[in-house]
Amino acid sequence: MQKTIVVFLVLTSGLLSAQKMKIIEGDFNLLHEQNQINVAFVYDNMKLFKDNLSNEEYIKNHSAKLEEDTKGKGKSREKSWYASRELIYAPKFLELLNRYFHKDYDNFFDQELTNAKYTLIVDTVRVYPGWDAGIMKQPAKVSTILRFVETANKSHILAEVDCKDAPGNQWGSNFNNEDRIGEGYAKTGKSFAKLILKKAF
Repeated sequence: MQKTIVVFLVLTSGLLSAQKMKIIEGDFNLLHEQNQINVAFVYDNMKLFKDNLSNEEYIKNHSAKLEEDTKGKGKSREKSWYASRELIYAPKFLELLNRYFHKDYDNFFDQELTNAKYTLIVDTVRVYPGWDAGIMKQPAKVSTILRFVETANKSHILAEVDCKDAPGNQWGSNFNNEDRIGEGYAKTGKSFAKLILKKAF
């Protein structure tokens, strides 16, 4: 029995990951005066894996390896990688962020709210996709800089939060990199909502 517990702890230790959120500057008082916030996702500064690969380097190398195995697979993989930003990452973040404001507060966050006075920029700076080999796995990790800015003057930062290593994990097996990364964005949205509610409300 004790051996079983030890094995379980070893296998699941990779699932445990601590997310760190730190307010760099500003506050969230703007949410008292404006209830609709535009959201923009930025991936220009994103680095991947421990090697700090740029997005372009990662896609080029990974797609080339896939093409060696199956013609066309690399191109298909590249399309799904970029599509995941709109189909998985952004929706996961927004769903969890809005869930905490839905019942008790009138604030709403969404993309394309171009008339909103303020914009939340979700700037992805580092992604580790993690891996899943069945009984052993590593969660994804997503690090972002979250900035509230004026929509008409995005250089005017009203608040900035450094969010490091949001874990992307699920119970059971998840062999899809994008799904694991998406859970990291969901965790970011949830933790950010809790931070805002704690500091501003």
